[in-house]
Amino acid sequence: MPHPYRIREIAEQAGLSEATVDRVLHERPGVRESTAAEVHRAIAELDRQRSQLSLTGHTLLLDLVMQAPGRFSQQVRDALEAELPLLRPAVLRARFHLDEESDPAAMAQTLRRIARRGSHGVLLKAPDDPRVGEAVAELADAGIPVVTLFTDVPLSRRVAYVGIDNRAAGATAAYLLTQWSPDGGPVLVTLSSAAFHGEDERELGFRATMRQLAPGREVREVAGAHGLDEPMLERVGDALRADPAIDGVYSIGGGNRATLAAFEAAGRAPRVFVAHDLDRDNRALLRARRVSAVLHHDLRADVRRACRLLMQAQGVLPGVPASVPAQVQVVTPYNEPAALGRTE
Repeated sequence: MPHPYRIREIAEQAGLSEATVDRVLHERPGVRESTAAEVHRAIAELDRQRSQLSLTGHTLLLDLVMQAPGRFSQQVRDALEAELPLLRPAVLRARFHLDEESDPAAMAQTLRRIARRGSHGVLLKAPDDPRVGEAVAELADAGIPVVTLFTDVPLSRRVAYVGIDNRAAGATAAYLLTQWSPDGGPVLVTLSSAAFHGEDERELGFRATMRQLAPGREVREVAGAHGLDEPMLERVGDALRADPAIDGVYSIGGGNRATLAAFEAAGRAPRVFVAHDLDRDNRALLRARRVSAVLHHDLRADVRRACRLLMQAQGVLPGVPASVPAQVQVVTPYNEPAALGRTE
């Protein structure tokens, strides 16, 4: 495929040897299909970041590593690619390692592969698991700083965490639910995986505040669906059959269309539904009044800060990296941030 890039640039972006890239580009035999796909994916990434390649100065190559539903990973990727041309004083380029399944062993393997290939920094959304912590330590030993995004691995050697105060977000959700439905029945809390520290913190904040504001109100939990529609539909359906009185939802881990579909199949709708993140699905559900409120934080501001923290860790910017929680915004159908667009 035609392209304007040097083999060295493609190899660096793909994390492969120049010989392997040359073999793929000239369609020589002996290359696995998956390896060829990595080369073509690297060229596509360079196309999206072409404005960065024309700049001169200190260049940093970052790796975004995430385990999250594809709809959220794409939103974060878009935010990062929008910020890259605006970041200074270094020129930043990014590689992407995105997976929907919450698999700590696979995540640790990805991080170790980055440590071997080299990187100037890693932006990481991963389960809080000892295997991930060990891989982060190997990156630190290799001089590669790690900033955790949206969910933390607090006992690891990451240099900082960027994202909301998850416990405060959970408390905010409990406040909204008890204010809007003071006499409601049990509340369903849905998580993608209890292995994510940020989700666990949200639930802790939610349950603690529910005990204060509505001490007699029961909380049910659905976990392990990884924010994916099919398992979420099944697990929420089981919960609704087990407790027909459930009439409120706090969605921590996504899969909200599936959750609402399970309510529809049960012949009812939640009185209050509080969700996280203004992705495409949640904006549509909010405008249709099927979700009551979304707890939102500015993803572009988050990735911008994360990149600046990595530049600090590399000595490109002054200062020591530090964790500062982002502000949580309660978004209703009447105050959706205009910058997100209202025509999608």
